[in-house]
Amino acid sequence: MLGRIAAAAVPVLGRLGVSRDASFRHEPGTVFVANHTSLADPGPVLAALHREGIRVTVMATAGLWRVPVLRGLLERGGHIPVHRGSAHAAGALDAAARVLAAGGDVLIYGEGRLPLRLDAAEAPPEEFRTGPARLAARTGARVVPVGQAGARRISSGSGAKQVAGFLTAPVRQPRLHVHLGAPLDLPADIGAATAAAHRGVTAAWRTAARRLGEPAAFAG
Repeated sequence: MLGRIAAAAVPVLGRLGVSRDASFRHEPGTVFVANHTSLADPGPVLAALHREGIRVTVMATAGLWRVPVLRGLLERGGHIPVHRGSAHAAGALDAAARVLAAGGDVLIYGEGRLPLRLDAAEAPPEEFRTGPARLAARTGARVVPVGQAGARRISSGSGAKQVAGFLTAPVRQPRLHVHLGAPLDLPADIGAATAAAHRGVTAAWRTAARRLGEPAAFAG
């Protein structure tokens, strides 16, 4: 359901482009790992996956379940709340493992938080948490890195600026891009797997950001 909503809503907010690595292929029971830069970025990612005919179960911060209308959508879709820093945090990986075992797909954000920057520019993904690596190690699932760019043009900065960004986006129609990267078979070591996932998502992000002409994508 969230994918259908995103597919309908994102064209109102911006112009979405989607690309795929030549080796990309979808197999049931895949972990999609995306970079997280903005409150707006789940929309383009879900819309891009919807275009590919892929429905994902999203692992998202538990705070979203406190938003009345959104809570209903999340619960009906079977999405997974992540209670970070609590005794319930491990339960999110348990739930995700059950989805994968049943042949479903999971979307998880590598950084596990939004960047603290206030500007609207693109930047490489920040340090990853170990969740994606632990989930892949536990289930043997293949990982597909997802790079998204442009969402900060919709929403970034202070609270007032974010509201203004959403309100003016239909007029501005910022360009957005999502790139589905080459599938990864992560190593068994959690540290090495986390680094490999970060490299994969960074490469996918760089491809997406280059499509938008973002300076950060051409640096380094």
